[in-house]
Amino acid sequence: MDRSRIPVPVLLISLLPLWAGGPLHSQSQTDAAYARARRLMVEEQLAARDITDRRVLKAMGEVPRHLFVPPAVRSQAYADYPLPIGEGQTISQPYIVALMTQCLGLKGGEKVLEVGTGSGYQAAVLAEIGARVYSIEINPILAARARRTLEEQGYTNVSVKAGDGFFGWPGEAPFDAIMVTAAPEKVPPALFDQLKEGGRLIVPLGRANFLQVLTLYTKKNGQPVSREILDVRFVPMTGEIKKD
Repeated sequence: MDRSRIPVPVLLISLLPLWAGGPLHSQSQTDAAYARARRLMVEEQLAARDITDRRVLKAMGEVPRHLFVPPAVRSQAYADYPLPIGEGQTISQPYIVALMTQCLGLKGGEKVLEVGTGSGYQAAVLAEIGARVYSIEINPILAARARRTLEEQGYTNVSVKAGDGFFGWPGEAPFDAIMVTAAPEKVPPALFDQLKEGGRLIVPLGRANFLQVLTLYTKKNGQPVSREILDVRFVPMTGEIKKD
């Protein structure tokens, strides 16, 4: 959902026509093209910057991002900017997905809450690292679509539900880590309450239509210790938080 980065030229994928060797041959060529684009994404957009966590780089190289975006923008799936996914929402650029994931410091086996499922791509990256992911999406259409995509890709360690992330997922708390992929002006209290001692929470904080600050919180002795990461632009968090 980040829009703060300057676009670079699109990584266009050349699809061979079906008559060039038949449908199966064409599909294998298409898959190979996406794989090359994904490898270049990891090398040039992530590893060449400040993404150093090998687990994150491996996960980003494994998840088929093109299957989490609409067919109309699939050729741009591995480009260095966000893309529309319908319902007025976007999928964050790859770098922001990797950065937010890296900030959580996951080793595998953690229980992670994601607020803002969107297309399901971020949840897939977290799951690829080995986390057990509980993801909440306020838009029921997107929630159903993401659940279907994740199931089709075999991610059995992700649970998706439609609901307001303001309240977290109390029935599954506490969580080792929490990621919020929409921007509130302040952290919903329930989310910090559902974070384990020593756990991390990453969230873009700020007003809608302005730059927000991607902020990492660590829970120490029950209190938040914060660190600002960088300026970003996310869609605003909606629902209960708007009533404050």
